[in-house]
Amino acid sequence: MDLSCLSASPFLPMVGWSTVLLAVHVMLQAFTTSAEAARTLGASWNPGPRDVDFTPSGKIAGRAARASGNFRETYPAFIALALALALKGDASGWGTGGAWLWFACRIVYIPLYLAGVPYVRSLAWVGSMLGLAAMFVALVS
Repeated sequence: MDLSCLSASPFLPMVGWSTVLLAVHVMLQAFTTSAEAARTLGASWNPGPRDVDFTPSGKIAGRAARASGNFRETYPAFIALALALALKGDASGWGTGGAWLWFACRIVYIPLYLAGVPYVRSLAWVGSMLGLAAMFVALVS
């Protein structure tokens, strides 16, 4: 199998950038939870052994946790589709467009969720799912 097509694939940089987006979710969740825990349990909770379970009850920390969980639900599908399309060597409009749509919608989703914006946030989620669907169509066609 000739893997030289992978070096020119637009999907590999997308996988890289998606890991940055994952890191943003993880850090956002960690920072907001740590800040709330410091206010509630004291500053020693975060650097300590965290023997006391803490579930954030504040709006922002809770939203950051839920947004991160939502991202992680679609992230494996994105990775699988992007890598499969990279191996297929087909950088058609559907696959690349779908990957960019998923990525853009997932970026927009974060501030919409943190701000508590209804409906538009759901549209961003639907857009990300349409992006995955476009990637799937490009893969199987």
